[in-house]
Amino acid sequence: MTQTSENVTWLTQEAYNQLRAELEYLSGPARTEIAAKIAAAREEGDLRENGGYHAAKEEQGKQELRVRQLTQLLENAKVGEAPAADGVVAPGMVVTIAFDGDEDDTLDFLLGSREYANSDIETYSPQSPLGSGVNGKKVGEDAQYELPNGKLASVKILKAVPYQG
Repeated sequence: MTQTSENVTWLTQEAYNQLRAELEYLSGPARTEIAAKIAAAREEGDLRENGGYHAAKEEQGKQELRVRQLTQLLENAKVGEAPAADGVVAPGMVVTIAFDGDEDDTLDFLLGSREYANSDIETYSPQSPLGSGVNGKKVGEDAQYELPNGKLASVKILKAVPYQG
């Protein structure tokens, strides 16, 4: 999955299905569950000093924010195929780079949207400095990107394979 502009997010069919299922759960059963928690906490009495009520309301707010995020993401999603395993770095690929030519100092990361990232691998957006620097490069090529201090860093692309989730 990747974002190619501010409004469009490219998703594999699997990613789209998982995010759609999460949205359906949060919009249906999860809303019912949180409403029941709030109602039960409200019956406990004084709302000013009711920790359970305030915790449930905070949980409800987070849940509604996630519903809005997923709704927007899925409205602007384009479902497509995973990138080809042709050695060219593209969104949806796991990339291995070496820093400053040191083949022992490497980093593996997923080039894609954090919306569908899992905790097993670090994820960099294609719009991030590193992501935009390596995007479109071939295995074996060098890429440069700008560091927060304004200096340029150089990396070598060692590997680029489609993400298998």
